[in-house]
Amino acid sequence: MCSHQPSCPSSSDAHSAHVVAAHPEQGWSLLCTGAIVFDDSGELLPDGRVVAPHRVPADRLAMAA
Repeated sequence: MCSHQPSCPSSSDAHSAHVVAAHPEQGWSLLCTGAIVFDDSGELLPDGRVVAPHRVPADRLAMAA
């Protein structure tokens, strides 16, 4: 699917994949591995598995003074 060098990373190193199509207005990007990553940090993997967004619990957020 990709033409960059070095070639696509293995599935164990998916975070170093290159963006091949970005749609920031829609909140997602397609990676060279075939995964779709969303602005909320969720992912849709090429095999159809879903990675839930990595959200910080509200009680751990810093409050502005």
